[in-house]
Amino acid sequence: MEKKQIRSVGIVVKPNHSEAAATASELAVWLRQRGIGQLGEPISADTIKPENDRTLDADLVVVLGGDGTMISAARLVGEQNVLVLGINYGSLGYLTDFRIEEMFPALEAIVSGQYEIDRREMLTAEHWRNGEKLVSGRVLNDVVINKSALARIINIDVKLNDLFVNTFRADGLIVATPTGSTAYNLSAGGPIIYPSMTAVVMTPICPFTLTNRPIVVPDDALIELTLDNENEGVVLSLDGQTGYPMLAGDRVVIRKSTTTFNLVQPANRNYFDVLRDKLKWGR
Repeated sequence: MEKKQIRSVGIVVKPNHSEAAATASELAVWLRQRGIGQLGEPISADTIKPENDRTLDADLVVVLGGDGTMISAARLVGEQNVLVLGINYGSLGYLTDFRIEEMFPALEAIVSGQYEIDRREMLTAEHWRNGEKLVSGRVLNDVVINKSALARIINIDVKLNDLFVNTFRADGLIVATPTGSTAYNLSAGGPIIYPSMTAVVMTPICPFTLTNRPIVVPDDALIELTLDNENEGVVLSLDGQTGYPMLAGDRVVIRKSTTTFNLVQPANRNYFDVLRDKLKWGR
């Protein structure tokens, strides 16, 4: 991505968070003083749905919140190469790299063109039933099929580029991006994938057969998941934020998104700093 002149900025805030809202007001003043346009009022992350068809036609989106807020904001970037600056008001901060005291210096650097970009791959997922597309959405972390606590083990047929892979008998299946590899995938025993890798990982959740292990595949592969057995309480979730009930025979088609999520990267930190901090390595 070429360095762009910042003429317009969108703001996404963590819902019901007074400090994030106050920072958004300070940011609005900062933008006005520099003649930079603000696109509307700050957007609360809980108003952005996974099947979102709304986009922010901005040069830069500033996200004030945690990783959940950032995941919601990812659905606003549309097809444009939008820069995203994450300010951490959450508890984890895998994606929101900057501390609040670093926000204005980071903005000054971005406006002057002094920044590096961490491009994150995204996926699109479509839920099909009897030839009808029920829902379509873009995800930054993962697409998950799983069962409720009382449901039986489910069978999920997996195809890769129309080639049959396996029928997973498990509590569910996770299809995760490298970004999502440190989320539900990691909890289910999947590998950590470096963010710039062009790969997707499929990880069964509590598989019936212990030889069913996570599989890492190319990110440009077409992945098709089919729910093989009737089972009440099976849900498709996109980035863990909204669930869609599934019936036997339903298909989920997953492919690489044409859009990347372009994070502004702090100059003084790297991905392994984040992992050591968040996963408490060596402690």
